Amino acid sequence: MGKSWIPRATRQVLAAAALAWHAQAVPPSVAVQAPVYGDSGTEIRWTASSPELRHTLESRTDLGDAPWEAVPGVPWPSPATRVLDGRPDSASRFYRIVAEPGPVDRGRLLEWTRTATLNRSEIQFLFDLGGFPALAQWDVHVYRVLYETVDAQRLRTRASGAVAVPVNHPGPLPLVSYQHGTVLLRDDVPSRANLEGLLGVAFATDGYAAVLPDYLGLGDSPGVHPYHHADSAASAVIDLLRAARALASAEGIPFGPRLFLTGYSQGGHATLAALREIEAHHAAEFPVTACAAGGGAYDLSGVTRLDFLSGRPRPNPFNLVYLLTGLRDVYGFPDDLAAPYATLLPPLLDGTHEIAEVNAVMPRNPLEILRPEAREALASDPDHPFRAALRRNDLLDWAPRAPLRLYHCAADRDVPQANATAARDAFAARGVTVTVLDPEPSADHQDCALPTLLDIKAWFDTLRH
Repeated sequence: MGKSWIPRATRQVLAAAALAWHAQAVPPSVAVQAPVYGDSGTEIRWTASSPELRHTLESRTDLGDAPWEAVPGVPWPSPATRVLDGRPDSASRFYRIVAEPGPVDRGRLLEWTRTATLNRSEIQFLFDLGGFPALAQWDVHVYRVLYETVDAQRLRTRASGAVAVPVNHPGPLPLVSYQHGTVLLRDDVPSRANLEGLLGVAFATDGYAAVLPDYLGLGDSPGVHPYHHADSAASAVIDLLRAARALASAEGIPFGPRLFLTGYSQGGHATLAALREIEAHHAAEFPVTACAAGGGAYDLSGVTRLDFLSGRPRPNPFNLVYLLTGLRDVYGFPDDLAAPYATLLPPLLDGTHEIAEVNAVMPRNPLEILRPEAREALASDPDHPFRAALRRNDLLDWAPRAPLRLYHCAADRDVPQANATAARDAFAARGVTVTVLDPEPSADHQDCALPTLLDIKAWFDTLRH
């Protein structure tokens, strides 16, 4: 279509419609005002939901094959910036906004606050109250840390976590990163001193420096938590380790060269994801002394999917909707929720509701939250987008190099032990021997956690010096 005959009012609407959003990943929402034409040029304003992107304005003379050209003089305007294209033909041009991720300083320490100092008596009281069989050796400083990282689309974002260190320890301190289990409440995280945050104190009072990420979408991190998204979990772990080193430098804390990775439940999955990413891309920066993962769903597309398809009653059926919506938000596929669950469930996943509230809405067979055709596809269509997303977040396609132990109790009714044996067998096929340890065969998922973590701590103690 030629443009010479388009009336000015019509041309303005077409120009507004031609403002196209372009980004390297799934874009945030953008609101664009219609161009305003004046004697001195064309004014365009826009707003975007993410300040982490850098924007440029481009134009061209038609909607055909003419090349897009950067508007002169405004190479990187920020959102909500007034942009004036003063060229004589600006009123007859079409415009678009291009967004690109800005440079990310991964692991940059944004801020830190010492939130608590616990003396040995206080720590021992907490241990005794919780039935934790340990002796407090050192007073402990606990910090809340905010740091720069990337989100599930590799765009710049921020995340939070906790760091716990012994007070006045002569060092060097072995470093342990503990990845917590599944939570729904945004504030039920280590940086807010939740129950699992006490594990950082337990390591620190025994002479470790403990680092505990909150994960994306939890704590002080914006957005929605991408539940069981392996890459973003790994990034959150790795970048908190970097931020913790910066904190140690600023506070004069003597970190040593030893690094241990561990976690339970969702934290088991996050731990293996972090180990895989470190060994693939950051081995020189983070040589891992040993890694131990417990109770994790490492075979999401196989064992976990088939377990959901079995229809068996589950202690915590909320996991299916949490997994479905978490990966949907990353990959952009329809959630396929059936009525009335499409209306009832999503509001309960906003970070302000307890797990029990979601479980109360879930049916006895969690698969019933899906439309019938989605259930059938989950069973029979390997290309179904939810199945593809599960496959992309399996942790079976690599050969670990660091010493690795997997822990899983046989009576676990939330996460089948077959996840651990599937990982063991996949690693064995790549020439790596990994043992699955069962510290309490009769224990369910929750009761397996303490014996698992005690055995992991005892193993790490043999390697800390």
